[in-house]
Amino acid sequence: MYNFDLSHLPERAEKPRTSGVNMIMDKGLSIREAEDMIQVSGHLIDFVKLGFGTSIATGRLEDKIAVYKNAGISIYFGGTLFEAFLIRSKTDEYRRLLDRFGVDTVEISDGSMDMDHEAKCNYIRSFARDYRVLSEVGSKRADVIISDKDWVSQMVAEQNAGSLFIIAEAREAGNIGIYDASGSAKKGLINLISAAMPVEKILWEAPQKNQQLYFIKEFGANVNLGNIAPNDVIPLETIRLGLRGDTFFHFLPDSLKQFDQK
Repeated sequence: MYNFDLSHLPERAEKPRTSGVNMIMDKGLSIREAEDMIQVSGHLIDFVKLGFGTSIATGRLEDKIAVYKNAGISIYFGGTLFEAFLIRSKTDEYRRLLDRFGVDTVEISDGSMDMDHEAKCNYIRSFARDYRVLSEVGSKRADVIISDKDWVSQMVAEQNAGSLFIIAEAREAGNIGIYDASGSAKKGLINLISAAMPVEKILWEAPQKNQQLYFIKEFGANVNLGNIAPNDVIPLETIRLGLRGDTFFHFLPDSLKQFDQK
């Protein structure tokens, strides 16, 4: 997986893996840009999300999907696209769209529209029969307030309904949902969520470096992180490995933390 050995690095599972996954946000990369990203960091990428509704306007979409699939990367359309079909009462058409493009992973979300939560869980159950489901909890709208108790109960319910991973909403900017407007983590909420369900089932959206640092220091090198920018895949891996100043000492044994220059 790496180019050379170095002792005292955190153990990182190789793909396919169920923890320590990276979900990358593709908001309109060209095919060449996607190929370039894969060339240097494809071994570190588990999921690529074609953000929000970008897939409807992306040129050569089939070719782009094939690039990711051929690299062993799971690709899916953003949850906003699912909601756009749902609000138009076209979920059957959405299934046909997934099948047309050979997409076997689907995001079920309600971040842009209001949806009864039991109805959402029913969609999860239904799609989970034929696809791998990632569901997302949290609103993209600042005016929608979800209590901490409801956050936790919804995530647990969606896991029970069949979600492979439950995504904790942050938007691509990282300033909503599990973060405040400044991008700082809502630690009380995060602690409640992580106490209520297995951390390996949670995919925390963390587009900002300080957010990635928080989760790695809190839950370890193999925490699941999403909404990672394409150029941040390798820098993120160095944070996970303790090969960047911010985590340089985090994974080292005490015997190495005091360097003897003799």
